[in-house]
Amino acid sequence: MHIFAVGMALLAAGLSLIALEYASLRRDLTASIEVQMRIVADNSVMALEYDNRDTAIETLSTLSASPDVDAVALYGSKQQRIAEYVRTGTTPQSLYLADIHSPIVRTGLHYTEIWQPLIFSGSTIGTLYVRANLNRLYSQLLRYIATTSLVMLATLFAAAFLLSRLQRAVINAEEQLGYLSNYDTVTKLPNRYSFNQKIQQLLNDSQLQNGALALLVLDLDDFKVINDTLGHDVGDALLRGVAERLMSTVWHEDVIYRVGGDEFAMILNDADDVRQLTTIAEEFIRVLTEPIVLQDRNLYIGVSIGASIYPQHGSDAAQLLRSADTAMYRAKSRGKNKFQLFAAEMHYKSSTRLVLENELRNAIEQKQFELYYQPQVELPSRRLMGAEALIRWNHPQRGLLLPSEFIPVAEESGLIVTIGEWVMRTACQQARSWQEQRFKPIRVSINLSGRQFREEGLMDSITDILYETYANPDLLELEITESVLMDDAESTIARLASLRAMDLHLAIDDFGTGYSSMSYLKRFPVERLKIDRSFIKDIPDGADDMAITMATIQMAHSLKLEVVAEGIETEAQAKFLADLKCDIGQGYLFSKPLNKQQMTDLLRSGLPLV
Repeated sequence: MHIFAVGMALLAAGLSLIALEYASLRRDLTASIEVQMRIVADNSVMALEYDNRDTAIETLSTLSASPDVDAVALYGSKQQRIAEYVRTGTTPQSLYLADIHSPIVRTGLHYTEIWQPLIFSGSTIGTLYVRANLNRLYSQLLRYIATTSLVMLATLFAAAFLLSRLQRAVINAEEQLGYLSNYDTVTKLPNRYSFNQKIQQLLNDSQLQNGALALLVLDLDDFKVINDTLGHDVGDALLRGVAERLMSTVWHEDVIYRVGGDEFAMILNDADDVRQLTTIAEEFIRVLTEPIVLQDRNLYIGVSIGASIYPQHGSDAAQLLRSADTAMYRAKSRGKNKFQLFAAEMHYKSSTRLVLENELRNAIEQKQFELYYQPQVELPSRRLMGAEALIRWNHPQRGLLLPSEFIPVAEESGLIVTIGEWVMRTACQQARSWQEQRFKPIRVSINLSGRQFREEGLMDSITDILYETYANPDLLELEITESVLMDDAESTIARLASLRAMDLHLAIDDFGTGYSSMSYLKRFPVERLKIDRSFIKDIPDGADDMAITMATIQMAHSLKLEVVAEGIETEAQAKFLADLKCDIGQGYLFSKPLNKQQMTDLLRSGLPLV
């Protein structure tokens, strides 16, 4: 249709050009002959005036050089023919026109006739007649038509080619646009738009057929840490590797969707698959257990999976997705790399979590947090050696909240980074204040969360805080849990070395719960191990705990590390640990966590904790 329109436009333009060229050629031919006639007319006047017929014939014959002239004749004052020159055809014997006082031009299809009056002394003494053929005009016109036609055909072919290219480009652009609107450019998986369309279609089918449908939502564990630490290029490559692993697990007709940054989804509309929902989810967890190798580096990525079933857990797509998300967050809270099917009571917990997260944001803005300090004493002298900074939340309605009540939500939401920076700044300011009051120097221990430890800007943040507070780094100790240290141990070693280079002391917290490799432990630039309270609480009745504690102290001392025992509540526990040469003790036997003023008073007294 477009080519036809272009062709018709070119044809109309071509015909218009040919018509204009024809008119131009006719005009030029007439003008040329009129010029020749004026020259002949000047000579013919004298022949007529002196009645010299031979001269008139000779004058007329000069037009024989013009191929356009077929015949020419000279007429006297009475319109009788006096002389003529004829190449073809005949000339009129006489003129049957009224007196001619100005040139007359008549044009036919094959010829042009011109009558030119001859004027002498103001009177018409005769007429010059010329008949010209149009052969040369038509020859030129044919060449023009041929040239124009060739140009038109070339233009038409060029237009057809360009239109074809344009149509292909438009089609490709539409296909690309369609692809981009339906597929994720990183993983090549269908995107959230495709997911929304598909789940709505399957829900409509299930409603009509009273069928079942299940939704799986998969969220990668700690993907942000990898993305922030190693860069977005590595993050994208990791996402592609995860997508390949997931797709290798499903049947060819099943589809995995990427519905968010590190979030995937799968819709199961086969009754057998819905019944085997747990098996499918566990298979996803299994295939992601093996490391993904990128840039000669083994990356471990876990996945937390939540699921919901239609119609039990939702009657529409939005409700099903909310239920699956809620189950997924429940799986994360259970330790990650887990699967959880939605249950009705989760709605309450989910809404409670959302409220708590919003309250945490307000707490940060309104400075509702407070640091407490739990003393650490030398065993067995009970002399004060240090204190662990412990955060408390002065909740306006619920009172003083312990970390266990809000830190998990802070970790999941990412607020832990901001809270952790506040803890470090406040602890540094307090350590500086005690130093200025010239109390006996003690080491203040500060917990670093896993998310905070992996933050790309951790070093800059600590440097800024030390600069702002003028705190002595030799009086500060950073505690990192064993499980965090063992996650990508090689990069952990480099980060710990950077912290140690800042003259900060380092300790492994909750030791015994993370299954450290001894080969890595001796490479960590740490100075202390903190035995987790779970091994202390059953001493001296728990034989296994006693054996583990004894082995830990001996192993730490062999590596020239100090040992801190947490959670000491009885004299029996303190004596057992002192007998094993445990270096430092911490727990309610010596002191509960103290607020800033209470801790200052304790330092001022200088008394041992007995």
